[in-house]
Amino acid sequence: MELAGIGPGPFAAMLLADLGADVVRVDRPGGPGLGIDPAFDVTNRGKRSVLVDLKAAGGPGAVLELAERADILIEAFRPGVAERLGVGPAACLARNPALVYGRMTGWGQDGPLAATAGHDIGYIAITGALALAGPADAPPAAPANLLGDYAGGALYLVTGVLAALHHARTGGCGQVVDAAVVDGTAHLTAMIHGMRAAGAWQDRRGANLLDGGAPFYGVYPTADGGHMAVGALEQRFYDTFAALLGLSAEQAALRADPARWEELRAAVAARFRTRSRDEWTGVFETADACVAPVLSPAQAPGHPHLAARGTFTEDAGIVQPAPAPRFSATPTAIRRPPARPGAHTEDVAGDWDVPALLGRPAPRP
Repeated sequence: MELAGIGPGPFAAMLLADLGADVVRVDRPGGPGLGIDPAFDVTNRGKRSVLVDLKAAGGPGAVLELAERADILIEAFRPGVAERLGVGPAACLARNPALVYGRMTGWGQDGPLAATAGHDIGYIAITGALALAGPADAPPAAPANLLGDYAGGALYLVTGVLAALHHARTGGCGQVVDAAVVDGTAHLTAMIHGMRAAGAWQDRRGANLLDGGAPFYGVYPTADGGHMAVGALEQRFYDTFAALLGLSAEQAALRADPARWEELRAAVAARFRTRSRDEWTGVFETADACVAPVLSPAQAPGHPHLAARGTFTEDAGIVQPAPAPRFSATPTAIRRPPARPGAHTEDVAGDWDVPALLGRPAPRP
């Protein structure tokens, strides 16, 4: 079950639904949303929704009855809010000792900033992750909310609750999973910290192998205003790249001299500006040169490789990413369109045997 929120909590619950979980989203009247028609909120696909007013007399009791029947509960309130509403970990685990109670926040359940407001950009800023993105001569570039909310937050929450569920099923004991965006995002930078310790990473953008510092690992504009992404790190891929791009032998040899990398960057940029993105895509698409076109979200579903794999799908009239990853024995699927708030209250009340959702008292044993 998911206590409705925004950002990484709904995404984590969507991923669990994609993997086959029966996810019940507990929406509250006038509760949080993306500010769009709920029919288009893809992060609520595969779920069922019930309406519960947690501030009404019977609201917390209905949620506790759901928690008593659930394997996993996900909430994304600020620290202490769930407790004040009467649906915190202690109350839920008292009803269901095997419950996995997943808590999703930006700052975590404790620490000086735990009670303060925040968003993805602030969380990734203090972890050092935001400083990695963008050119050296411009401010860091925010990668939407993919790095913090979803990679550092939702994916770590899902990993945590599934590990805790395994523990609960083998030992019978539930627990609380404290998933913080700052913790997960910091964890994602593990390789960078190792490289820094080894003297192989500088604390400034555009000066390292993987942040655009190398002219053979970066993004270049094309003649039509498009862009091509180059990742020709290994020598054999670089050799193919240089040949297909049309660099002279002297230009290609500049790779070996970092002091002359700016000359190489200028030569690469000049060549890319001679053709359109689609023309360069045709040159590189079947070669082991590690070059790809930079596509927008609207263009990505049409890429031949992604289309062949079914990486994107259309459901309920919405083109959207298909469930991932893929399983040989238990294939995933989108089983329901985005849940409208309260649309399944009656169904869930029956399926989960929680008459309190309908304002009815629980039957006596």
